[in-house]
Amino acid sequence: MAVAVGLRAGTAVQGIEETSARALAKLEHVLPHRLQRRVNALRDAVTAGPENTASNVDDPVVDPSLLAEVAAAIRDHVELRFDDTRDGREDRLQLEPYRLVSWQRRWFVVARDPRSDSWAPYRLDWLRLRQPAGRRFTPHPLPGGDYTAFVLREVAFSGWSVHARIAVDAPAEDVLARINPTVGVVESVDAQHCVLVTGGDSVEIVAAYIGMLGLDFHVTEPPELVQAVAALSERYRRALR
Repeated sequence: MAVAVGLRAGTAVQGIEETSARALAKLEHVLPHRLQRRVNALRDAVTAGPENTASNVDDPVVDPSLLAEVAAAIRDHVELRFDDTRDGREDRLQLEPYRLVSWQRRWFVVARDPRSDSWAPYRLDWLRLRQPAGRRFTPHPLPGGDYTAFVLREVAFSGWSVHARIAVDAPAEDVLARINPTVGVVESVDAQHCVLVTGGDSVEIVAAYIGMLGLDFHVTEPPELVQAVAALSERYRRALR
C-alpha cells in the first residue's frame, strides 16, 4: 500500500481512480515513519512521460518492491547492481540511479555507469536486482538536465523491442511537424529527405504508426517490419474491393 501511495503521488497509475486517490492521500498522513520515507522516496524519484498509447503487446509487470528499492537508492545516492535479463542474457551492471521515469506503460531508471561515465535509461522489467547494493556515490548532473526528454530520446534508439530506421521522402521539418516528440528522432539527409529513427513493442505497431505520417516512406529492415508493412498494405487493398 505504501508503494501505491508513493506512485499515485508521483505520477498517474492505471487502475487508481480519483476516489481512491483521495483515500490514499488521507492514508499517507498516518503512515508510520518508515513507510512515510518509502512514500516520499517514490514521490521524489518518479517522473511521468507523455500520455500512454495503446499497444497489442501485454504490459510488462514490474515488482512494486523493486520500484521502492530503486527509489530508496536514488534518495540515498547508493549504487545498484543489476542483471540484465533481456533476451535470455545475464549481463551484470553496476549503476548510479538518478530518476525513475514512467512512460508508455514502461518503467525506466535513468542511471550513470561510473566505469564509462555514460548515461542511459534502463527498462526495469529487463533488470533483476542483485544484493547487496553498492557503495554511496557523489551525484553528477545529467547532460541537458531533463530526465524525461532524455528517456524519450534514448528509447527511440535502444529502449524498444523493435527498432527501425525509416527513410522518408520529405524534409526533416515536415516529419517533425507531424509526429509527437515521443515517436522518435528525425535525422536530416538533404533538403527533401530524412530518416525517422523509431521503434515500438511490435512490428505491427511500427507499421501502423509510420503509415499515419501521411508521407511517402521506404522500409528495408528489419525483415519482420518489411513483412508487416506488406501485410498491412494488402489488408488495406482488400478493404477497397
